[in-house]
Amino acid sequence: MSPTPDPSLVLDLIEAFRRSKTMFAAVSLGIFDRLGGGPLALHDVRQDEDPDTLERLLDACVSLGLLTKDDDRYTNTAVSQTYLRRESPQTLTGYILYSNDVLWDLWAHLEDAVREGSHRWKQVFGLEGGALFSHFYRTEENKRDFLLGMNGVGLLSSPAVVAAFDLSRFRRMVDLGGATGHLPLEAAKRYPEMEVAIFDLPDVVKFAREFTTGTRVELIAGDFFSDPLPPADLYSLGQILHDWQEEKIRALLAKVYEALPAGGGLLIAEKLLDDDLAGPVAAHMQSLSMLICTEGRERSFAQYADLLQDAGFAEVEGKRTGVRLDAVLAIRT
Repeated sequence: MSPTPDPSLVLDLIEAFRRSKTMFAAVSLGIFDRLGGGPLALHDVRQDEDPDTLERLLDACVSLGLLTKDDDRYTNTAVSQTYLRRESPQTLTGYILYSNDVLWDLWAHLEDAVREGSHRWKQVFGLEGGALFSHFYRTEENKRDFLLGMNGVGLLSSPAVVAAFDLSRFRRMVDLGGATGHLPLEAAKRYPEMEVAIFDLPDVVKFAREFTTGTRVELIAGDFFSDPLPPADLYSLGQILHDWQEEKIRALLAKVYEALPAGGGLLIAEKLLDDDLAGPVAAHMQSLSMLICTEGRERSFAQYADLLQDAGFAEVEGKRTGVRLDAVLAIRT
């Protein structure tokens, strides 16, 4: 008789959402912001919460490594102080609030998304296609939270993406859909002679000034689907292609190819699936997230290479970066 398999994997997955929701709730309630100035006792942390249940939440955060506790005083850990406070320059709270307020409900209908092959915006929020961006740009506060979340996530990957290839041959980089400019800012640091720019929607460009004032990053307003692309010999697309269906991707890649001079390049930052599609886990989870909230998906390097070669790019290279996003560089010969 075969030995009984270890159930640890299944048990861990059963409980995994509880750990996420605990962090989401603490961020949503502003717990880490309240503790940003230093240790506080329970009665000083408390605002309008029930004291007994707030203590339960705080102690759970201690068990997760998000807080420490000395007698009755709670303190942010270094991780929480850096990533879980709204005022931190490296905050991930925007992405966490998006996960808590939107993705949580969309993921609850994953079965329907798999059956029907489409996102869940209408089912959950009564909204049609394109809702991801219209939902988060509906108010200034929503837009700020969303873009700050994307900035925090981008800061974790952009240095490694820019370092993945030797980009010294390029003179001018334009980041298409560049948001707060974390990718061109890193390129400017690594390549002081390179000109860098963001090309994004007018409302996003206005917000990006907060991050780029006093830097060499040029801000250009426009829509990369409908407007001419600003001149460049290197374009970049960071977590853009995974948002859209293949028809739109092919049109955008063809547009980029036509705008590039000979020898020009396209730098892509995305999670890469393994070519045999067996992993990695994070890329598969992101691909399912794309299913429930966009019209897109994650792809393997081989799949991106096929799309890029169909657009005309002859040289295509992929690199695992070891961080959240990987890198692909395509050259127009």
